[in-house]
Amino acid sequence: MKATIWHNPGCSKSRAALETLQGRDDIDLTVVQYLKHPPSREKLAQLYMTAGIAPREGLRTQGTDAKERGLTEADDDTVLDAMTTDPKLIERPLVETEKGVRLCRPPEVIGEIL
Repeated sequence: MKATIWHNPGCSKSRAALETLQGRDDIDLTVVQYLKHPPSREKLAQLYMTAGIAPREGLRTQGTDAKERGLTEADDDTVLDAMTTDPKLIERPLVETEKGVRLCRPPEVIGEIL
């Protein structure tokens, strides 16, 4: 199975999800450090749509100025534009497999798509 994780090595939840993926022999893993290589706006929209969540639900509020910028109440287009410009606003980790996409907070939800 192929899997892609949008990973931040400074995040314990992201590291836990990565460890789960790396611990499986049946996974062909792609690791994207999204702060260095952010997903496109289109890719972000697709990830959230596939996960069944609104972009606002994938917005990182802790340690960012998302609330002050009004992003927690903003429409999807505004949130996606902000995330594209400032990828630290993307909550992590996002994991994509052929079975779906999950925002792996907590990391255990990764089992739903493996």
